[in-house]
Order: sequence, then C-alpha cells, then structure tokens
Amino acid sequence: MTKDQKSTSVAIGAPTTGGNAPATMPFSKYTAFKQIDLPNREWPGKTITKAPRWCSVDLRDGNQALVDPMNVTEKLEFFDLLLEMGFMEIEVGFPAASQPDFDFVRQIIDQGRVPDDVAIQVLCQSRKELIERSAESLQGAKNAIFHLYNSTSTLQRRVVFDMDRAGIKALAVEGTRMVKAAMASFEGNLTLEYSPESFTGTELDFAVEVCAAVADEWGATADAPIIINLPATVEMSTPNIYADQVEWFLKNFPGRERIVLSLHTHNDRGTGIAATELGVLAGAQRVEGTLFGNGERTGNCDLVTVGMNLFSQGVDPELNFSEMKRIKSVVTRLNKLPVHERHPYSGELVFTAFSGSHQDAIRKGMGQVGEDLWEVPYLPIDPADIGSSYKEAIRVNSQSGKGGVGFILEEHYGINLPRDMLVEFSGLVQDATEKLDREVQPSEILSELEAQYVVEDGPYKLLDYALTSGEGDTQICTADVMVSEQKLTVTGEGSGPIAAFANAMLNTLNETLRVIDYHEHAMSRGKDAEAICLLAIDDEPDGRCYGAGISRNTVTSSLLAMVSALNRRWAKRS
Repeated sequence: MTKDQKSTSVAIGAPTTGGNAPATMPFSKYTAFKQIDLPNREWPGKTITKAPRWCSVDLRDGNQALVDPMNVTEKLEFFDLLLEMGFMEIEVGFPAASQPDFDFVRQIIDQGRVPDDVAIQVLCQSRKELIERSAESLQGAKNAIFHLYNSTSTLQRRVVFDMDRAGIKALAVEGTRMVKAAMASFEGNLTLEYSPESFTGTELDFAVEVCAAVADEWGATADAPIIINLPATVEMSTPNIYADQVEWFLKNFPGRERIVLSLHTHNDRGTGIAATELGVLAGAQRVEGTLFGNGERTGNCDLVTVGMNLFSQGVDPELNFSEMKRIKSVVTRLNKLPVHERHPYSGELVFTAFSGSHQDAIRKGMGQVGEDLWEVPYLPIDPADIGSSYKEAIRVNSQSGKGGVGFILEEHYGINLPRDMLVEFSGLVQDATEKLDREVQPSEILSELEAQYVVEDGPYKLLDYALTSGEGDTQICTADVMVSEQKLTVTGEGSGPIAAFANAMLNTLNETLRVIDYHEHAMSRGKDAEAICLLAIDDEPDGRCYGAGISRNTVTSSLLAMVSALNRRWAKRS
C-alpha cells in the first residue's frame, strides 16, 4: 500500500464506493470472556487415566432438541441401546413437562426394564408442582437420580428472573427442601443432582455458595454424596477457561468429599468435547452428554467421541462401541438426524484416505502392524475395533496414487501388483478417474486391470495347449495359437510350462518371450477359485511389458498372461 492509499471497510450489505474493499463484521458488539484468577492451576499437568462416570441425556436433552421428538416406542428402543452399550446412568426424561415423558418413565419402571444396577435420572426445575409430578413418576424405581436445576447466571438473573443473588439461592434451597419432602416415601436408592444452570455465566463464588447451600440442605456426606453438575449451558469461552472454572470451584467448595462433580457441556463454540476433557483433568468425575452430540442449538458433548478418545489412548472407556455402525444406524433412525461423513470415529469417511501419500503410508503401515500395538500412519485406531474394515480405509479418486490402487487390489481381491506394474497401472486408473470425474469403485479398478492387461485384442491368441514330459525333468508344450487370424500349432521344450511355451513361440514364430517378472495370486477361495498371473516380458529398449491372465488353472493363467504381454508389446511397437 502506498502513502496515497487508504484502508477502507464497510458493513456487510452496505454499498461500496468502488474497488475491492473488504467488509468487516460488527465484532465490537461482543467482549472477550475474562480469565479466571487461578495462578497455581494443576489441570494442565494431568492425564486422564480412567473413564468418568457416564450419563446419557439422549432421552431428555437430546430428545427436546429434535424437530420430531421420539415417541414412547422409539425412546424404549433408544433406552435399550444405551443399556447394551453399558450406560449405568441414563436421564430418561422431563416427566413434569410432558405426558409422553411421564408415560415413558412409568413404563420402564412398571415393566421392569431397568436393570438393578442402573440409575434412571429425571430433570426438574425448582418449582413445587413440577417436583411433585417428577417424584410421582419415579415411584417404584430401584435407583433414581432427581436432577434439580435453576439458573444462576448474571444475565438470566437480570433478564429472565429479575432476582438478586439471595433470591436465586433461596430458590435452589427451597427446591431441594421440596424434593426431600416429595421423595420422602421413595423406597429405592435416591441421589440428588443439582445444576446451577448457565454455570459458565455465573460468578464462581456465587456458584460455590448456591451449590454448598444445596448440599447443606440435603445433608450430603462423604458416604452419601450428591451430584453437583456444572453445565456450560452456553459455551462462552475457550476450553481452558472452563477447566479453570471447574478447578476453582473444586478448590473453593466446602466439603469436597460430599459431592460428585459432573460436567454438562454444550458446543456453541465447537469445543464442547475439548472443554469436557479439560474439565475432567480439572477434577470432574462424571460426564453428561449424548451419542454423536445431538442437543440444543449446536449440540451437547458427544459421548462417542470422548469415549473413543480415551480408547485411543489406551484407557478403557467402560462403554462398548464395538458395533459403531449399528449404533449410528439406530441413533440416526430414531433422531432422524444424520451423522456427518467426517464425524470422528463414526463417520462414513472417517477412516478413508483419498490422498496418494496417505494411502501409501497406510498401506505400508498395514503391512508392518504388530500384534500388541497399533501403529499405522493416519489411522489413530484399528477400524476393526469398532466393526469397520481395513477395506474401507482407502478409496480411489483423482487425488489418489499407487498406494491406494495397490491397497484396493490387495484387500479386496488378493492381488499384489509388482511395483513397476503398480506405478504404470495407477497412472491408468488416475486417467480413468479424471475422465469419469468421480471416485472409482473396487470392482471398477479390477475391471480396468483386466481391460488393460488381459489383452486378447491383438495378433496373438491361445486356443489350446497340452503338456507332456520331455527328456529328464523338462516339459514339452504343444499349443494351438491364432497369429494374425491364422491358426498355427507351436511346440517347444523347457524346464517348465512357461519356458516350454516361450520356446515354442520362439521356434515357430521367431518371437522372443523372455519372462523377467512373475507373480501369481488366488483371487478367491474354494474349489472354483480363480488365479491371476501377472508377468513381464523383456521389451528392449523400453525395459519390460506386463500382461495378465486369469483362469481356474494356474498354468493356463500363466500362458494367457504371456500372450497378453505379447499383444501389449506388439501394440506398443506398432
């Protein structure tokens, strides 16, 4: 920019006065979240070595975020899936908010569908009529968590409730007192959970004050702790600040041993998973979230990703994701929401590499993987551990290279192309992908291999052959061949069928056939399995010319490959 030029900016939608002046967004409407005064923070130096207690809120938080909420039958199927996966705490609804939620809670209790070691959780605002209705829904349960909440944030106190700190605290304490009264006749194991909703927007000292008052009112002890859940109802800061908030809360809470600290993050900034993981480092023992992150606005913490992140670090997630495809299929059908193709661990393309360099590295890594440790470039976990296949790891488009083509042929058809042939063939496949302008399927790659290297469209064609014993250990090959539409019988002797056929062609046709590379692979299993022979013949001065032959008989496939190589060499020279 010269001294005579000026930088110009305009609001989006405003007219410009010419040139290509960039528009700016109204960023001055927003302020940065303040740092937490925590000079001796400990969480950055810690490592997660054990899974937290998990609580799925798919049937409540997730369900309320659906365009078409699940009916009772659908919720029952989802509930059964969560049990199969190993969830021990499941928030089953907001029974005071709707009749379907109430009916669902009653049905799983009355029908004995809740295992004896599983706790069901219901959510309820701090209001008498809602608390009493929620208590009614839980009667007869063996293990119940009564999840009480009220908003404590400065913004909600001012805008929504028009209440001061004392009023909000009184609301929480009174709600706790009402839960005790409403659940007095409950015969099962009962745990209180309290959430200062919008914790991230609440002054930390006030959050501690309210939660401590709730614990006092309930009579929480180290032997009978309550759950204190710190929701990032709206994600307002970077994940490190959320971790600071959690650690500050714990260090300043009176009687830390009488609470189990739980997290419930949302994903407004796209870092709900990171915030959860850092919050666990900061001392949280329990995590609430949903499968694949469905939830209000931009979603909840994705328990699949958090659990699989632990798994990838050698930590038992204490949840079973081994049937990931089925889990995803059930959840997407019931939620009527897709899971993105690049979603961590579960997306259709998450283990797929199109890049040539990635494919080459994966192929080499797969060939060297040991029994104890998984170490394959670009694949943080073994796809087989969650019900996927190595075959899905590599797909071929115009960005792919020899590694991808070789991997496809190897994994799908057992064909291991020699390097020179692979380099040559991958270029032909790339030409095909560019012409098609799309990904090519494994079957299309095999068809292209056959079209390029199984060549009968040329001057030579093998019609029939017979092998007999010659002198010593030699064999004699007598073959009927077509040469430029003329049928000839050729005979030769050699150390084996290939050498004998090569000598037969040389003796009769003066056609040199020196085999300089040879590979044979079974393309399938069983009595009808076909073999493919890949070989190269001398092609001076260009080096070598490859051909392929396919037959149930290995000798036949070898001779057909020689004829294909001859036809390809002839085509190159003509």
